[in-house]
Parts: sequence; C-alpha cells; structure tokens
Amino acid sequence: MSKYGVMVMGPAGVGKSTFCASLITHLQLNRRSAFYVNLDPAAEHFEHEPDLDIKDYIPLEDVMDELKLGPNGGLIYCFEYLMEHLDFFNPLDSLTEEYLIIFDMPGQIELYTHIPILPTLIRFLTQPGALDIRLCAAYLLEATFVVDRAKYFAGTLSAMSAMIMLEVPHLNILSKMDLVKDQMRKKDFKRFITPDTTLLDDDPADAARRRGGVTVDVNADPKDKDALMSGNSFKKLNTTVANLIESFSMVSYLKLDCTDAESVQAILSYIDDCIQYHEAQEPKELPEEEYEDE
Repeated sequence: MSKYGVMVMGPAGVGKSTFCASLITHLQLNRRSAFYVNLDPAAEHFEHEPDLDIKDYIPLEDVMDELKLGPNGGLIYCFEYLMEHLDFFNPLDSLTEEYLIIFDMPGQIELYTHIPILPTLIRFLTQPGALDIRLCAAYLLEATFVVDRAKYFAGTLSAMSAMIMLEVPHLNILSKMDLVKDQMRKKDFKRFITPDTTLLDDDPADAARRRGGVTVDVNADPKDKDALMSGNSFKKLNTTVANLIESFSMVSYLKLDCTDAESVQAILSYIDDCIQYHEAQEPKELPEEEYEDE
C-alpha cells in the first residue's frame, strides 16, 4: 500500500516551516491526517510539534560541539549519519494512505543542488517495500525576490538544479505573497510565473543603483558590492543565467500566501495531483434511497 508525502524545501528564510504549519492546520480543519517529519537539525520553534524529529536523533548543536564543525558542515554530517541509520524512519511504516507525510527540510541549498545525499534519501523513501511513499517536492522561493532580478534568477537556478538532481514530481512556489501583493500589480507579477530574459530589461534594483549615483568602475574594489553589482560583468552573468533557465524551460511558479486559506488549499490541490492522492481513494457509496411500501 502506497503512502503519500511532500518534501518542503528551499533556501533559508523562505517560509518552509510556516508553510508546513499552514498545511497541517488546513488538513486538520478538513479532517485529513498529517504526519509531520522535521529533518532540520537546527530548527527550534514549531507551531505544530513534529511527530518525528531529527533533533531527537542527532542534534546539530551536539555535532558542532563534539566535531568542531560549522553549521553547514554539521548539517551535512547529520544527514550522512541519518543515511547510515535509516531506522529513524521506522515510525512511517505503520502509516496508512490516509496520511499526508510532510517533510520539513533545512535551508542549506547545497543539499538540493550538488550534494548527492537527498537523491539517495528519496530513493529509499519511494522504493517499493515498507515505505513506498509517493513523494513530490515543493521548492519555495520568497516572492520578494522579484524586486531584485539577480536574486530571482539565482533562486530560480537553484530550483531548476533541485528539479534535475532529485528527479521527483516537483512544484516551484513563490511564498510570502502577502508581502508583495500591495507593491506590484497582478498584471506585472504574471511575468514572474514563467521566467524569461526580458525581466532583466527593467530591473528596479539596477535602476535604484543608478539613481543613487553608483558608477561603474572596472577596477572597483571587490569588497564594494554596489559597484560590482552595477558592472557589465555582473549583468552578463545574470543574462547568461537567465538564458540557461529559459533554454531548459522547466521552471514555473505557483503563488502562496499562508495567511489565505484558499491559497493553501490551491497548493494542496497541486500536491495531491502530483502524488495522485485522490486516485487511490475509495469511492464513497451513496446512501440508499428509502421507498415506502405500496
């Protein structure tokens, strides 16, 4: 019997845990079961207490103290340790198809772009057998990135890298829409749903630097961020990244506002479609009609 799950991922600060909490609340209000798995060994605060928590198994602070590692190195060690002790996931064995298993992932994008730990974990979770989870990935990118085209295309490139490396059904989501809905017209925002190179032609961040009198100096100090980011080399880099993304034509975005129940429901419907949740549900029998004896 298959199980169903979604792996919520993305850079630090994009609202992954907030989305997980909104998703769980929405499922509970609609009488659906959720099983919350925290795989971020550095997470501290939860709106919903995890049903399974990597911090109870291998806390990041202990790894950093004992092995004298930094946060990134410590997190990679935690995942390497987890892959050697996959019995951590044994509590998932008893779950039925009624549950949506929500994996709350850490924010280090190295895990999604070039370190081959997550593909191995996903193969374990999805392989036929005790778990056999129909899994999809939800990659979040903060909607405020659209104000700075360089951040937007860099985030889109990381989303595309995750799609290529993880090889699972994939949703790309612009989170925190409530922060930008009053700053940009809906008509203008539609341009960011499917990335294209023309977005670089009217970069407001570049215009702001020009208004601020930042001049381009080919011999600028590498520590002078504003001067470097207004230079031709930086523009060529962004254009190259945008062209690469457009040539693959893989990334498009959904919009998410966790303060809006309809927005959360819309994202959940896409998740259900990716994992084919409703196809596995038993059809409900209609109540029998009662007839009076003639």
